[in-house]
Formats: sequence, structure tokens, C-alpha cells
Amino acid sequence: MIELKGISKTFRVAKREAGLGNALRSFFKREYEEVKALQDISFRIDEGEMVGYIGPNGAGKSSTIKIMSGVMSPDSGECIINGRVPWKERTAHVQQIGVVFGQRSQLWWDVPVADSFQLIRDIYRVPEEEYRKTEKQLIDMLDIGEVVKTPARQLSLGQRMRCEIAASLLHRPKILFLDEPTIGLDAVSKIAVRDFIKELNRTRGTTVILTTHDMQDIEALTQRILLIGKGKILLDGTLEELKARRSHYRTVTVDHSGACLPHLEGAEILQDLGGHAQLRLDTDILPVARAIAMISAATEIKDFSVEGESIDDLVVSLYKEFEI
Repeated sequence: MIELKGISKTFRVAKREAGLGNALRSFFKREYEEVKALQDISFRIDEGEMVGYIGPNGAGKSSTIKIMSGVMSPDSGECIINGRVPWKERTAHVQQIGVVFGQRSQLWWDVPVADSFQLIRDIYRVPEEEYRKTEKQLIDMLDIGEVVKTPARQLSLGQRMRCEIAASLLHRPKILFLDEPTIGLDAVSKIAVRDFIKELNRTRGTTVILTTHDMQDIEALTQRILLIGKGKILLDGTLEELKARRSHYRTVTVDHSGACLPHLEGAEILQDLGGHAQLRLDTDILPVARAIAMISAATEIKDFSVEGESIDDLVVSLYKEFEI
């Protein structure tokens, strides 16, 4: 169980203008700016939940993860994870968590991945029999039997990410923090990683906190979303609840013979080039049937399709709604 109450964190950042003169002046007298990374962050995540923690760059996601993993302490507030304060009981706490950063590696670059696994086993003091059983399960589930014999520097990005996930789970943590786990992966590797994470949650009840800009990861893996912006929690709800907020919006794609579509109240023209147009309709103002009739009156329609908002559109609309 994870519980944060009133967590706040402010960083003091040095600032200066460009140029040699300003660099010399800053050597003797520096100017600082206070950046409020987190402001009164409070939420609770129950055991076995899979939660998407989303927000734009600089919103405070990484700062929150660092506090929950014990790497950093807040200026104020409480954080209790499985009965422990992460930064005060860090040695015991890290035995219960696994962390995967998509742009950082915990594998040793020049040795076979299997050797890195052995060293991680020693760091966490995993009993030999338990380690062998867990290692075999992870290798089978992630299909990395041959890959672990290869030095990390010779792996493709998809192979390395699967090995990173395995390395984070060798000590069988109860909580898994995933920061951009599928960044840069091809479609096949993404699906393999997503399927593995879902199976891990189903079979072991592992709690998963996922931070990513890939909304397909969010849609495929999580049941609940926490939206953070400007250091504050702006929204906390299920994906279905968030979709319901925008259920009256539709995306209409039209192929037509005219130069351009007419302006329609209640419709935002996203694209209209070469007879191919895309509109976002607010059906509370302009129903789809009426929009098609009005377009048909102005130009010949060759083809059209109607879709609900995608998860990417939904998140972008939330960013605009909360001005983040």
C-alpha cells in the first residue's frame, strides 16, 4: 500500500544569462530561482493496482517517483509505503521495490547480462534456490534465453529493455516503478513488454506505477490515471471516467471534392488539405448527422468515417483544460 499526504518539494536552481561576462559574474555572485516541483501531493494506491501517472515534462512525475523510491526526501508531507518511510528506511524499502528507467541502465555494459543478474542477486542477497527459480521464470516469460549470454552493449533496445525489466524483478518486489519502459521499442517489443507486465500483475499481484508519454501503454496497462501538472494532482480517476468527460466529442474524417470545408459552429477543423479533412465535433452543439448534412450541402462527399476520441486526444484535451 502506498500513501502520500501533503508532499511538497522545492528546488533552488541557479540562473544566469548567456555570455562570458555573465558567466564570470555568476562565479562571484549567483542568482537563484525557486522551482516548486511538488505542491501538496496526496494520493493512495492499494496493493495490486496498476496506475498511470501522467503529465507533461516538468510536471513533477520524476520527483514523485524519486521520493517514493527513497532516492529523495520531500520538504514536507508524509509518504508511507508498506508501513515504511522510503528515505528513512531505504535499505529495507528497496528490497520491496523494482525500478525501470527507460533511458537509464542497471546492467553492466561490457559483461553478459547473466553476469549482471548474478551481481544484482548478490546486492539483494537473494537465496540461490529462490534466485534460480525466479530467473528461469523471467527468462521464459520475457523470451531472453539466448539474450542473457550477450554483453549489454551488443543488445538491441528491445532486448535490453526486456533484460532491464527482468533485472528489476529478480528479488521479487511487491511494487514496480516503470518510467518510459517502452521508449524507442518497435511494435513487437512493446506488445511483449505490455503482455509481460499484465501477466506479472495477474499472477503475483505486483503493484505497478507507470509514468510514460506513450498513451497506448496507459490504455493497455492501467485501470486508473493520476494527472499531475505544475506540481499538483489535477485529476484522479479511472480511464473510463476520463473518457466519459469527453464522450460527446467525435472525430470525423471526410474525403470531399471541394477546395475546403465550410466553417461549422461546434466543429474544429484539424486538417483540410487536398480534399482530405478531419474535424473534431462537439456533438452537444453539432450532432454528427447534422454536420454531415451541412458539409454535403457545401461540397460532394466521397467518403467519411466517425470515431470517438483516441487516448492521445483525450490527454491533450486534459492538458488544455487544466492549462498545463
